[in-house]
Amino acid sequence: MLARVTRVVSARRVPLGMRGYSGRTEGSVAQTKEFGKKERAHEDEYARRHDAELLRKLKAEVDKKKKELQADLKAQADLEAKVEEHEQTK
Repeated sequence: MLARVTRVVSARRVPLGMRGYSGRTEGSVAQTKEFGKKERAHEDEYARRHDAELLRKLKAEVDKKKKELQADLKAQADLEAKVEEHEQTK
């Protein structure tokens, strides 16, 4: 009996005109101009924030390397001064 009821229910079809579609296809919201513009704006904003974060990190790394370079140059100058002193005392 249950199989018979299932067949009857599944065999009923709703005519196309009664489905309640407004003429748009499935997923048509994503195809509207306003939605596309809004989505593009969100993507652009994300890209700008991501690029700004990468730029901030790169600038911090450059500053760190500049400090390391200054420290290395100072150490080199100190060593050269010691070498000159040692050569003069011979």
